[in-house]
Amino acid sequence: MANKKISELTTASTLTGSEEFALVQSSTTKKSTLTVLQHYIVNKLEPTLLTVVSGGGDIDLGDSTYNNAEIIVLSWSGGSDTIELTLPDATTTNNTNRAFRIITDSTYTTNTKADLTPISGQTLDGSSNAYRINKSYEGIKVFSNGVEWFIIQKKAS
Repeated sequence: MANKKISELTTASTLTGSEEFALVQSSTTKKSTLTVLQHYIVNKLEPTLLTVVSGGGDIDLGDSTYNNAEIIVLSWSGGSDTIELTLPDATTTNNTNRAFRIITDSTYTTNTKADLTPISGQTLDGSSNAYRINKSYEGIKVFSNGVEWFIIQKKAS
């Protein structure tokens, strides 16, 4: 088996979590189990921090910086303004069946606005209109079915 390419290996069947697999950590190959890995996947979400700057221009959430973001924490810097956060393309492989959250910190007020907007030709909850974020500790979770974006949860303080 040592001389097989990964693509030539057979697919694993039902896993119990105790199976060992190899991983590289700090340039050293080590072993772990799915049970150990699951602890980090299920119990930890690493936020992507995004500071929105007044007058700094719109932000494309389809940028590769946000490809694996599960939670985007928005901070505001500067005076009153409205910026646009453009949702990624709902139809791409990376975004089909994807959900992510956007939350704001204490720097947001009713005068600092971020409009979450679908790209041209797509919708958010069946509408091409933006969802406005303009409160501290506000949150929204969106989901793509591969065609459009849905708001599946929202919270405002």
